[in-house]
Amino acid sequence: MAFRNFKMIGYVVYGRGSFNQLDEILQPRRQQGRPMIFLVDHFFENRELISKIPLRGNDKIIFADVTHEPKTSYVDSLASSLKEEFGTISGVIGIGGGSTMDLAKAVSLMMNNPGSSADYQGWDLVKNPGVYKAGIPTLSGTGAEVSRTTVLTGPTKKLGMNSDFTPFDQIVLDPDLTKDAPANQRFYTGMDCYIHCIESLEGTYLNEFSKSYGEKALQLCQDIFVNAGEWTPDCDDKLMMASYAGGMSIAYSQVGVAHAVSYGLSYLLGTKHGIGNCIVMNHLEEYYPAGVKEFKYMVEKNGIDIPAGICKDLNEEDFDKMINVSLGMKPLWENALGKDWEKIMTREKLRELYGKL
Repeated sequence: MAFRNFKMIGYVVYGRGSFNQLDEILQPRRQQGRPMIFLVDHFFENRELISKIPLRGNDKIIFADVTHEPKTSYVDSLASSLKEEFGTISGVIGIGGGSTMDLAKAVSLMMNNPGSSADYQGWDLVKNPGVYKAGIPTLSGTGAEVSRTTVLTGPTKKLGMNSDFTPFDQIVLDPDLTKDAPANQRFYTGMDCYIHCIESLEGTYLNEFSKSYGEKALQLCQDIFVNAGEWTPDCDDKLMMASYAGGMSIAYSQVGVAHAVSYGLSYLLGTKHGIGNCIVMNHLEEYYPAGVKEFKYMVEKNGIDIPAGICKDLNEEDFDKMINVSLGMKPLWENALGKDWEKIMTREKLRELYGKL
């Protein structure tokens, strides 16, 4: 058999205050006359973090609108406007949650690949390395800082640009940057990590590599959301490492039912990834009984409301669109249900599941 030879992050720096080393980290990557582009979550506009960004020469800050999950059209417009303004650039630095980091990865790739980012939605379709890219998470849980995908909603599907050229060259893990995250946002992204772990650890692709990271990430999530009393700085440290380990866990395996179903919600309704996973996980007792039980306990303990009834006004055409997007996620279904997954997760069964959400 052939073993997957997967690409990991080039460099990792971890620790409180490590963001202050960014200028020093970027210096060797700067090319004469070519700017660094800082793609920053619009949440930080007019906040203190912006004054700490090490701008040099003709560097530019672009506030990323992540009200909705990244669309291929948004990636294409950012890349083409940068090409128009600068010709080429030294690199793209993504500062924010999972959506901002996914945007940064995608824009980096589209600076050096022709056509539209929609042309590269799938597995191993990207032909050329992007420009230098660094990811700096300000929310923990998505694992976007370590993954080889950049999840995008395109004209016909929601699917990542999955390739060996996608991972960041550098990540900066500074728990100080996550301390002001809104509580519900923090919970939803934390649950994205928890659900990654459940899906990876109970999947058919499981191996000792994935298990080692997945078990540690799961334990950290339980420390934070099950055992801890109030939120402390220690929780920020733990969740940042849970996100990293959870992302590493799925690098050599896959996610499962919750992610496959939530992609449909996100494509049709624009449901944010973390919330979408939570909405779906609430109804997956059949697939992950112990995980769903613990998930419901964490929701109650942390006083979080999971939206319900989001599909109640949809017509059959809408349901068909979601089902098509979801069933397109073949590796996820195979990991969750095995080689014969298509016999288990029929269109009718998936329609019934969407009807409950």
